[in-house]
Amino acid sequence: MGTKPTTDAPQDAAHGIRHGIGLRLLTTFLMTAMLATIHQIAEVVPLGQMIFWRSIVALGPILIYMALRRQLPAALKTRHPRLHLTRGLFGVFSMAMSFISLTYLAVANAQALAYLAPLLSLPLAAVLGGEHVSRPVILATAAGFAGVMVMLWNLFSLPGNGALIGIAAGLTYAVTMAFVRVHIKAMTRTESAATVAFYFAVISSLVGLATLPFGWAETPPEVLVWLVASGLLGGLGHICSVESVARAPVSTLAPFDYTGMVWALGFDIFLFGHMPPVASLIGAALITGAALWIALVNPRATARPSPAP
Repeated sequence: MGTKPTTDAPQDAAHGIRHGIGLRLLTTFLMTAMLATIHQIAEVVPLGQMIFWRSIVALGPILIYMALRRQLPAALKTRHPRLHLTRGLFGVFSMAMSFISLTYLAVANAQALAYLAPLLSLPLAAVLGGEHVSRPVILATAAGFAGVMVMLWNLFSLPGNGALIGIAAGLTYAVTMAFVRVHIKAMTRTESAATVAFYFAVISSLVGLATLPFGWAETPPEVLVWLVASGLLGGLGHICSVESVARAPVSTLAPFDYTGMVWALGFDIFLFGHMPPVASLIGAALITGAALWIALVNPRATARPSPAP
């Protein structure tokens, strides 16, 4: 009697990695759009108020996601509350740093600084997650990092107008977010994407609400629209992000984050009327080329499964 070929498992693994890459590409659009909404209102809405609206509105998409997957109320149960608390507090801090950078920098510049996070996540994923980082992934990430440095050249040389604060906040965000991503990867081994997203939204909402006594701004309809949009985009983006790292190694997904630069430049040009300098366009080309390069590599050749927890 013939036996079934043993190639199904590798094919299934490659299929899952491709799904993870697709979800990561969608994540970059949603999260970059969310950053654009925050940039639009960052100068008129206090930081804590933005965090609250970004988080509380995100609970809507997350709960709908749970219901569609028939995970309610099971997804609300967790055996690792401390992991969620740690992820939530680090996540809120990194969110705050991201929002501060958007107050002083253009969306593309803030996004470029955020792209240091996937670069930092590579050694962390190797050391803490036991992932194999292949040469194509290393080269692609290095090319993307070179593009980031080209884009930020003028910004570092001539900061001015509070840009130093934005740069410091962006760098802090990159460092903390690198730890958050590896932490989420470890959590997805025992927790569903919906559970991770739900408790992060709850914790960050409570942190944002705690700033109410320090004074919140009035929210006329035009501001309220941007606040609600940030929550909807952030909630959908967070679900896609957690689902992507559940399907593919962090090191494989890292280069695809760079494609968000195209969206960031588009928002700066068409939404805010900010024409980027030539250096930004050259950097964007390097970043996009790095992501396309890694996209042409067989996913099975760029990553190995993480060891069992």
